[in-house]
Amino acid sequence: MAASPAVTPGLRALVRRRRAWIVIAAALVLGALVLALVQGLVRPPGAPLAADNPAPSGAQALARVLGDQGVDVYTVGSLDEARRAAEGATVFLYDQAGLLGRDDVAALAGAADSLVVARPDFAALEVLAPGVRLAGSAEGSIDEVACSLPTARRAGELSEGQQLLAIDDDAAASGFSGCFADGEGFAVVTGPSPDGAQVALVGSEAVFANETIDEAGNAALAIGLLGGRDELVWYLPGAADIDGAAAPTLDELTPGWVSPVAVLLVLVTVAAGIWRGRRFGPLVVEDLPVHVPAAETGEGRARLYARSSARAHALDQLRIGTIRSLAEVLRLPRSAPVDAVVAGVSDATGRPASSVRAILVDAQPPGDREFVDLARDLDELERTVRAAMRPAGDPDASDPTGRRP
Repeated sequence: MAASPAVTPGLRALVRRRRAWIVIAAALVLGALVLALVQGLVRPPGAPLAADNPAPSGAQALARVLGDQGVDVYTVGSLDEARRAAEGATVFLYDQAGLLGRDDVAALAGAADSLVVARPDFAALEVLAPGVRLAGSAEGSIDEVACSLPTARRAGELSEGQQLLAIDDDAAASGFSGCFADGEGFAVVTGPSPDGAQVALVGSEAVFANETIDEAGNAALAIGLLGGRDELVWYLPGAADIDGAAAPTLDELTPGWVSPVAVLLVLVTVAAGIWRGRRFGPLVVEDLPVHVPAAETGEGRARLYARSSARAHALDQLRIGTIRSLAEVLRLPRSAPVDAVVAGVSDATGRPASSVRAILVDAQPPGDREFVDLARDLDELERTVRAAMRPAGDPDASDPTGRRP
């Protein structure tokens, strides 16, 4: 049997059928490009409060002013560098991502004589100033200095956006005091660390950031805190300071009751499955009371072929069925080649073998109308062969459909 060329839909037909998915994919790609562009435009360059960052969230303005006043600003990127450069200098620490552990903060405080921390987290407060805790945000600007610190008195007022710190009795007894009061909280807290370093805790980045340093007395406070010594170590912890071995485990991060509750839930799930599940044993095959007529199956498959324009595949199925039926009518074996079926049909009907082969093998309809005509030719050919193979005295010979009156 010669291979028949497949008649498949062209590119235009494929695009027309799948245009909805193409439009959705194009919209997703366009949205991703727009989002990436917007993020690239909106995202500020550099790290927040970096000494070389001119963006609104950076602190290049403060670093340059300090340099103009004779302060040597050293930017370091790791804890080891900060500890080596800390002796005799003021260390400015801003750990935005909370990368430093308690031991790291303690090591830095032990090496520094003066330490200024912007927006300290829980770990820094616990190590540097036990008893000092976060206390929310100020409602507006703060003009109540509330302390005798010369730097705070020269500043006089701080802008909006300040974060507050509270001081308990133990911290106050150990020497910590607050400046710029708002209710029970303070925007700045100073005092000695347990290692003896002079610590200044500033609750907000607004005092140092480019976009707000020129508001109220922010600049005076920032310059007073960081410019008290000839050398300033500017330290923003980075990826090099992350200690993977010291990272807390899942058991350490979760409360103590999580593990027993999880085990209890597993046991309850297993018990419920045994209680409500079927008995264990081999599967039982049951005949489902569902009968699908062969006509419905054939009609459904035909609709699928029509929807996907699979004329070649549908025609192959029709020809295979017709050839099998003809082989059965002609009393040929199921393994008989197509040429034998063509020859048998030609002998039985008197049609030329080339005409029979064109219907069974060679003809390829270019469109739906030709496909329908060829399907009718196949049906008519099978009816003709059945009629030709009936005995002459068969009363059903006049009825090609085989139905009785």
